[in-house]
Amino acid sequence: MKNDLKTRDDVHLLVSSFYVKVRADQVLGPFFNDVIKDWDAHLDRLTTFWESSLFMTRRLEQRYKGDPLEVHVKVDKENNHSITELHFGLWLNLWFQTIDELFEGENAENAKRRARKMGTFLYLKIFEARTSQS
Repeated sequence: MKNDLKTRDDVHLLVSSFYVKVRADQVLGPFFNDVIKDWDAHLDRLTTFWESSLFMTRRLEQRYKGDPLEVHVKVDKENNHSITELHFGLWLNLWFQTIDELFEGENAENAKRRARKMGTFLYLKIFEARTSQS
């Protein structure tokens, strides 16, 4: 029986395991490997993001600071607007697969729901940014 996501260490395990898959993926890997230079800092930042999202962390030092929308729009622009729904589908499938391998429970299911909503939102906002730049 697997445990649920309960702590920052659990979230870090999820995020770091997920990005091992992403970095090795032939389609997704180049987007991440070409952009991210400091993987430790990136994993720490995303651990904080997911910890805040899943556990509603309020302590200042543990709150996520950043703008994922801005980052994704920039990456899309730098890659000739080549991000498609395929990329978000692959990303989501790897996220679900990683969660299912490591965890089960209410927080694990919530991490899936939040990723699905976030992927849809980012996908729509990337295309919105494309049309506003034209």
